[in-house]
Amino acid sequence: MTVARRNKKEKPDPELVKLADSLLANYQKPEDLIGENGLLKQLTKMLVERALETEMSEHLGHGKSETVTNATGNTRNGHSAKTLQGEFGELPLNIPRDRQGKFEPKLVERHQTRWTGFDDRIISLYARGLSVREIQGHLEEMYGTEVSPTLISAVTDAVSDEVKVWQARALDALYPIVYLDCIHVKVRDSGAVRTKAVYLAIGVNMAGHKEVLGLWIAQTEGAKFWLQVVTELKTRGVQDIFIACVDGLKGFPEAIEAVYPKAAVQLCIVHMVRNSLNFVPWKMQREVAADLKTIYTSSTVEMAEQMLGAFEARWNKDYPSIGQSWRRNWARVIPFFDYPPEIRKVIYTTNAIESINMSLRKVIKTRSSFPTDEAVTKLFYLALNNISKKWTMPIRDWKAALNRFTIQFEERLVPG
Repeated sequence: MTVARRNKKEKPDPELVKLADSLLANYQKPEDLIGENGLLKQLTKMLVERALETEMSEHLGHGKSETVTNATGNTRNGHSAKTLQGEFGELPLNIPRDRQGKFEPKLVERHQTRWTGFDDRIISLYARGLSVREIQGHLEEMYGTEVSPTLISAVTDAVSDEVKVWQARALDALYPIVYLDCIHVKVRDSGAVRTKAVYLAIGVNMAGHKEVLGLWIAQTEGAKFWLQVVTELKTRGVQDIFIACVDGLKGFPEAIEAVYPKAAVQLCIVHMVRNSLNFVPWKMQREVAADLKTIYTSSTVEMAEQMLGAFEARWNKDYPSIGQSWRRNWARVIPFFDYPPEIRKVIYTTNAIESINMSLRKVIKTRSSFPTDEAVTKLFYLALNNISKKWTMPIRDWKAALNRFTIQFEERLVPG
């Protein structure tokens, strides 16, 4: 048996320990160290300014009060004032200048006004759903620095270029399953607040990992919009989809069948159940959901139809709309009965889409409305970036499903 060796604790430099003891000789309370005029801020200012002086000496080829040795006769020319914003608050600095104006500092660049990482903190807060004013208040409260709404907007607006690159990136040639999901938000448009649908295409790749393929804000409804979405996926490299799970979206089944004629279009069972339970009081939902489960977990189409009949016999008197909805959409509900149980599970599982819905709704719940479509896209992109960091494992039951896909779609595993 091998015994793990404990890492030896590195001893600090004795000279640094002496220096720290000396600096902390008058320390009494936390503010003395991390307050507005605390030791850390003073040390940061001193070290940064000394580093800048060292950079200037390297640039000129001589130190202060030393003989000028550079060929052009360039020398120091005083200092210019600059204030940097960061997690420590505002830090006033004296930046050295040279007479010829050629000095380009590396530690604090010429037009820099914020410490590296400060923009990332703003974007991180924005991605969690905080408004510009809330971010402003948070930074002022936490770091004692006042950041203008204009600055915050400018920092977050820079994300728009990332969004364009992300939305145009190349995709895999094959996604066995693609879910199309929708979240509604309120957006100001032509002076009025309108409810708009944000659609997400969530692909499951051959490794079983979820991937957001893109997001779109619907300006119009129907086949024309959906044909544009599906064509974009094809243009970005998606050559084949085995099964597309949709939420009864008008025009989408026809659009996907036009671009991917071999794809099976399956009405999303998760959405069917969720929409059905909208008609049911909370105290009865578990019981109704259990009876609905007998329909979509049936072994055959014939048995599923029998279970639907049994459901209607029991619940039609109280909730007639549920049976009517399933009957009306039956042709799009039953395609997944053509597949073995292993594939069915990953089609109607809630895990692939419900966690995304829940996370996004948490982010937007405090937003009464968005000023523009671009603001919506920007926030969703940042939020999805955070969400997708947790997608480290394949979706549940994927290996069994992949084995079945390999058999069922053997001739399509290499799209061409």
